[in-house]
Amino acid sequence: MEIIKQNYLSNLNDNQKEAINNIDGPCLIVAGAGSGKTKVLTTRVVHIIKEKKAWPNQILCVTFTNKAAREMQNRISSLLKEKVKSLPWLGTFHSVSAKILRRHAQAVGLNSSFTIIDQEDQLRLIKNICKAENIDIKKISPQFVLSIINQWKNKGLLPKDVFIKKRPPLEKNILNVYKFYQERLTILNSCDFGDLILLCVEMFKNNPDILELYLNNFKYILVDEYQDSNYIQSNWLKLLAMKNNNICCVGDDDQSIYSWRGAEIRNFLDFSKTYKNTKIIKLEQNYRSTQNILTAASELIANNKDRLGKKLWTDSKDGELVKLSCYKNGRDEAVGISDTIEQKLKKKYSLNNISILVRAIFQTREFEERFLKIGMGYRVIGGTKFYERAEIKDSVAYLRIVNQKNDDLAFERIINNPKRAIGDSTLKQLHSWGRKNKKSLEDSALELVQLNKIKPKAKLGLVKILNLFNKWRSDLKIKKHYELMEIILDESGYSKILKDKKDLESEGRLENLKELIRGMHDFDNLQGFLEHVALATSIDQDWDGEKVNLMTMHAAKGLEFDVVFLPGWEEGMFPHQKSLEEKGDLALEEERRLAYVGLTRAKKESFISFVENRMYRGDWIDALASRFIEELPEKNIQKEEIKEQNNDDFFFNQDIDYNEGIKSPGWARLQKKKLKRIK
Repeated sequence: MEIIKQNYLSNLNDNQKEAINNIDGPCLIVAGAGSGKTKVLTTRVVHIIKEKKAWPNQILCVTFTNKAAREMQNRISSLLKEKVKSLPWLGTFHSVSAKILRRHAQAVGLNSSFTIIDQEDQLRLIKNICKAENIDIKKISPQFVLSIINQWKNKGLLPKDVFIKKRPPLEKNILNVYKFYQERLTILNSCDFGDLILLCVEMFKNNPDILELYLNNFKYILVDEYQDSNYIQSNWLKLLAMKNNNICCVGDDDQSIYSWRGAEIRNFLDFSKTYKNTKIIKLEQNYRSTQNILTAASELIANNKDRLGKKLWTDSKDGELVKLSCYKNGRDEAVGISDTIEQKLKKKYSLNNISILVRAIFQTREFEERFLKIGMGYRVIGGTKFYERAEIKDSVAYLRIVNQKNDDLAFERIINNPKRAIGDSTLKQLHSWGRKNKKSLEDSALELVQLNKIKPKAKLGLVKILNLFNKWRSDLKIKKHYELMEIILDESGYSKILKDKKDLESEGRLENLKELIRGMHDFDNLQGFLEHVALATSIDQDWDGEKVNLMTMHAAKGLEFDVVFLPGWEEGMFPHQKSLEEKGDLALEEERRLAYVGLTRAKKESFISFVENRMYRGDWIDALASRFIEELPEKNIQKEEIKEQNNDDFFFNQDIDYNEGIKSPGWARLQKKKLKRIK
């Protein structure tokens, strides 16, 4: 295969060339943010082919996403004169594993036409098993069962490998479900996403002849984003690399932010222990950000103990100092940031190159409200706009039907949400009666119940919810509309359903509901709030033109923008209190890595902000500036003056004891109040 005329090693720095030329033996490339890791990885593949070290189909390239795999494929093709048709082993861990399994399906009790089931099918199967085993899915939700099973699979544990004796009773029940679940999958000639790698590893361990085929075939293995690998993925790689030992992993331990998905940072940190005589090469020259941004990020992340260590630098100018602002409250923060964009940044940058990165997705609400008010375009990346999220639309539908009993669309949305045995046939009956008698669905339901024309189970569900409608309308006369929202979520069973699921998605939805209630405090009454929601959702959000990007810091990994805003840097918000409570110092280091990721998304300007007060469950609480702020180097920071802000209230070098609160005189006014952390 002929290489194009231009030298594919040109335009590379010395460290990048070293990473490409060290082909043989284990190699760990510690690639800092914006240091050109994808360029190095793809050029290394081309170099192996050019040096005739291996045929293209003897190279295995593993990525974490299909998008990354496509990008690598395109880059390799652009460095070679023709498309790389003979490089079949480039893909995600799961896609490569699926390909291997289909070739040897019988070795794991399947045939080559096996089906890979999605999450919906997984939950349906688990639900059926729970019913058969008399497990109450109201007490142990199928989503929670599935999350535990996925954890076991990520750790390389089939049912036979899970140690039972010291397990709590709940996990013993789940283990039984796991056994039946795997048996059922085999009968159905199916496997789930987690099985693809796990069954591959089991097959290699139990069938040395099959493993030998791939040991002989894969002369070189290259892995992208290795810091995000989990236990079973690491084992999969160790098995495939055990003969030739030519494994090159690229990644950044300072950007390991997915432990909640099962990622094990120890895989990266212990690479040289796993693979003897490892060559470690650091890519520290950054091609993305200014030096001030890089220095701030480097000094911050240096506070982590579990890291290999590196310091980013750039040939570009120092650039703007990182701006640090303190606002009175969350609303002022949203106004201040939008004003900065409108009055200063819009003249210099496209809105498409400006991003607001938050720790939790519910934080976007105040910014969305502000942008809607001033008519600034925005998009929510990696998530849905606040008032378009399912849990928000459900909650608003409850309020709509309480406010106006003839709102059939709201009635239809929530009448069986959560489940009340009111199925499609009952709803069809209500529609038919309503059309015939020119009645609303609620009135139709009331009449059909009184006439005893509804099936018993559905009748019970209807009677209960109709009584609740009447109760909530009475409650509205004596309670605030935001208090009513809390009552509705509780008495309808909606919040309980989310709490019982015990997964990250449900936790996020609960946070969104809390943010909805917080937002309702800004309106005098229910009618005013519902009008606002109607107008907010009816505005055409897909107008042409530029838009500010809103997303979480997790969703921003791998992206870059000219300008980045990082609001909400307060204790409890960031670092996140729940993470600290569950995982302690390990979580703190991951939160700090997340801060590092956020900072290094910015190419030219970065803005960090925190507030003195946050609204929490209807009460104003005093917020404590994030410990990460004190870890930023003062020489690279510019403290922004805020209107109506006493300068004494904004003191950079806080002397903070995170058990006792703030000791610095600069925060004396805040210290007079009882300091609480946002939970």
